[in-house]
Amino acid sequence: MTVHVVGTGENLWSISKKYHVSMGTIVSVNGLPSTTAIVPGLALYIPDNTMPIRAYQIKAGDTVWELAQRFNTDPSSISPANPGVDMNQLRVGQFIHIPSPIKLTLSTLGFLVPSGTKANLPIIDSLSKQLTYLAIVNYAFTSQGFAYAQIDDSAIINKCKQLNITPLLMIRNFTTSGFSAELAGGVLENATYRQNLIASIVHLTTSRGFEGVSLDLEFIPPARRNDFNLFLQELKGQLGQLILNVNVHAKAADLPTNRIVGAYDYAAIGNIVDLMAVMTIDYGYPGGPPDPISPIQWVEQVINYAITQVSPQKLLMAMSLYGYDKVADTNATKGLSVLAAQNQAISVREPIQFDSARKSPWYRYWVGTEEHVVWFEDIRSYIEKYKLIDVNGLVGTTFWQISLPAPQNWAYLNKDITVAKVIF
Repeated sequence: MTVHVVGTGENLWSISKKYHVSMGTIVSVNGLPSTTAIVPGLALYIPDNTMPIRAYQIKAGDTVWELAQRFNTDPSSISPANPGVDMNQLRVGQFIHIPSPIKLTLSTLGFLVPSGTKANLPIIDSLSKQLTYLAIVNYAFTSQGFAYAQIDDSAIINKCKQLNITPLLMIRNFTTSGFSAELAGGVLENATYRQNLIASIVHLTTSRGFEGVSLDLEFIPPARRNDFNLFLQELKGQLGQLILNVNVHAKAADLPTNRIVGAYDYAAIGNIVDLMAVMTIDYGYPGGPPDPISPIQWVEQVINYAITQVSPQKLLMAMSLYGYDKVADTNATKGLSVLAAQNQAISVREPIQFDSARKSPWYRYWVGTEEHVVWFEDIRSYIEKYKLIDVNGLVGTTFWQISLPAPQNWAYLNKDITVAKVIF
């Protein structure tokens, strides 16, 4: 695995010759608009023959020889992967890179908002090897707790089963006005409505052939914290061996009265569910000032807290397949896929910057006198997050959402990571 950052004056032909990888392959893997369109700062994923790189945190007693044995690699290959690190003076807590044929194995959960057309099926086909689970974002509920499907998703469910992707019914408290605290709170605080929601979720899950549920209740009133825990416990009891995944907002400490994260008792949730996905995305949120989607220091803080509350083998860390284009003066926000963000920089001929502290790419451009700032994700920022998953032993990651093109991410998963599949 090699990442090449385009320098001033470079062209794709010279990069192709340097790595002995065809221009066509580089264009395809990185979703470039042509063989001639690149800009300085563009990060290219080069799928060469180098070994995958594992991330590791030094523990007491570790030696280079022992690590080489554990990762089935040559001790002499470790030092070049860690320039500036004295391999004879390893420190407990230090992070190093280890080239290894033993790939990181993880579970991946992709979200899909179905379009109601057959256009979704080719996307699922193309990602069959990179997805463990597919959560179909197609379910809502009434104020009395009755869950319902918004469109017919039977073709998507069947496609998942054909491709050995585990389909999950995803239900949200999402309305025409966005996520509704009132809807979630009103159902959770009423025992009858809670039972309605549980019964209707279980019925839809089993009758439609899902293998589990992915729950996304956002902005739950903090006063409903215990009701939410009770709801999860009862829902899991009814689902039995079927999977229960709960998606929760990110936090680095327990804040029981906070209107966004207060209802999420990480420890209690982790004890009940099969998988808990922490939404380590939207640090730079729509309408807010230009900021990274997922700055690495913030993600680390969230994960460091989460693993004190929940077993890492139940934890999924969210990644975004999108970026935000914001007007600098007003913070007016337009969402776009990571590929669209990358290629927009190329089309407006603006160099891409990389914030080395936050491990995030960005650029600015102007429409007349209007300044735009775009933060997004690229192969560099994705790799940093996969390292964090590796070091902390997390079970895997989630992607919002798979209809947004992110070719670098999927190529990296395909080559450098082993994606687990569920066996029933």
